[in-house]
Amino acid sequence: MKDIKVLGPGCKRCQATADMVQAEADRLGIAVTVEKVTDYAAIAGYGIAATPGIVVDGKLVHAGGLPRAEDIAAWLA
Repeated sequence: MKDIKVLGPGCKRCQATADMVQAEADRLGIAVTVEKVTDYAAIAGYGIAATPGIVVDGKLVHAGGLPRAEDIAAWLA
């Protein structure tokens, strides 16, 4: 099971990112847990300046703007 964290203040883009990650995982048949991290100190700990951010199994893979579906698929593979 992949551990996914979506970093951001809880804005619409952050929610859309979480939904996109879950939808792509469902499409690929990959089990994931998606956690939304809204604590600014925790987000800053990943060293990003723009949100939303995506962390897959402890590794930051994306920061700023909505990710592309094909990128999400590659990160989950």
